[in-house]
Amino acid sequence: MKTTLPPSDRTRVKRIARNASYEQDQARAIVDAAYICHIAFSDGYGAHCIPTACWREGDYLYIHGSNGSRMLQQLVAQDACVTITHLDGLVMARSAFNHSMNYRSVMIYGRFEEVDEAGKRASLAAFMEHLAPGRQAEIRPGNDKEFAATTVLRIALAEAACKVRSGGVEDDEEDMGVAAWAGILPFTQLRLAPQQDPACQVAPPEYVRNWAA
Repeated sequence: MKTTLPPSDRTRVKRIARNASYEQDQARAIVDAAYICHIAFSDGYGAHCIPTACWREGDYLYIHGSNGSRMLQQLVAQDACVTITHLDGLVMARSAFNHSMNYRSVMIYGRFEEVDEAGKRASLAAFMEHLAPGRQAEIRPGNDKEFAATTVLRIALAEAACKVRSGGVEDDEEDMGVAAWAGILPFTQLRLAPQQDPACQVAPPEYVRNWAA
């Protein structure tokens, strides 16, 4: 059952509002398709927007980093904005100002909270499974020193807005006679063949064999 959250003053989409969605299923799907998000915050040096790895558990987006990270320290003390965008295609119109892009994006507002020690290890294991299902069972797990030096934060998806554009060219009637090619130049995320470490003598597991399938 789809859950639609009412937009807040921060999430309400005003520009091309027909492309907006406040459905949690849509936000979850956009986060799940991402490996990297961008986080905007400010400190005494000004405004920053930093890319970092991300994953989702339930209705939270998670990140991690060193205990000494300036960004992580700031994120638990102030509200932030997280953005993710997937580009699906360039929409080529007959008029310069009617060109567009097909995309899926989400903006998440709120304040990050630190994951406690009991949940940190499980969350980082979930991150590894997000990168490659089955990977966590093969590798050396983190030791106490590594976990002690790492902070895991999460932000709720409760205040989020998606904006999605799909479909074709939307030209004005008076431009339909312009002799220019019109259509979509699609983009997609492409997985290439794995490149094995020359020092690795382990046979590729299933997730590696199927990576580019």
